[in-house]
Amino acid sequence: MVTISAFADEISPNLDEQLDVLESEAIHHVELRGVWNKNVLDLSDEELRHVRKTLMERGFRVSSIGSPIGKIAITDDFESHLQRFERALSIASYLDTRFIRVFSFFMPHSILPDQYRDEVLTHMSELVRLAEAADIVLLHENEKQIYGDIPERCLDILTTCQSDHLKAVFDPANFVQCDVQPFHRAFPLLKPYVEYLHIKDAVFAGHHVVPAGEGDGQLLELLATMLHDGYDGFVSLEPHLDHASAFQGFSGPDLFKVASQALKHLLTRLNQDWQ
Repeated sequence: MVTISAFADEISPNLDEQLDVLESEAIHHVELRGVWNKNVLDLSDEELRHVRKTLMERGFRVSSIGSPIGKIAITDDFESHLQRFERALSIASYLDTRFIRVFSFFMPHSILPDQYRDEVLTHMSELVRLAEAADIVLLHENEKQIYGDIPERCLDILTTCQSDHLKAVFDPANFVQCDVQPFHRAFPLLKPYVEYLHIKDAVFAGHHVVPAGEGDGQLLELLATMLHDGYDGFVSLEPHLDHASAFQGFSGPDLFKVASQALKHLLTRLNQDWQ
């Protein structure tokens, strides 16, 4: 049985409103990216204590830390970024999740990503080494304009930095926005490494985001295959139905419910229960 989670900051910056809407949709897991208009890594210790206390009191758990680690230019200072990563590791442990979402660095414009392969893999290897020491699993997300934006380079990262502490979070919409067919091209390559699924759909024409099942993300085929093969992990809503930036998307309460119902419709079509 799959477990539905969500980027609750797509609903509202207010923690209580986030949880109220999730509760109304019978969703009890959060992929924690932000609250009170602050990124999770920028929350103070006191704010984190409040988040943990509120989640525990209301019966919620954190599925993953939706961190921005790796969302810097490959030419930016990496040592200072490692300090933020150490904070991410600490927060994951504090909030009792084994997963941190990461990226593989923005590429300079007009330069082929392969020219920065060595730097990317060196940085990713260091992140993996620290994650292994902390017993945390990094989930590399395919994201447009980073090194790992297409499946072949995602596979390069996952095989070169081979570790039980580095897996893939599969985002169909992001592949569509890179003009890649998610199910027919990307999934066959990345299937052995997929540990987590983001529920976001998009269309090739214009690359705009739509509710799950209404675009070219091949979500029905993807879910059907993963479920047939025994997938019982997280399916995490990241709708982006109102707007999106490089670091955050937003849907609002009403559009978030549209996204939630679209996912549940797909699961019902596949005779799949969820929790």
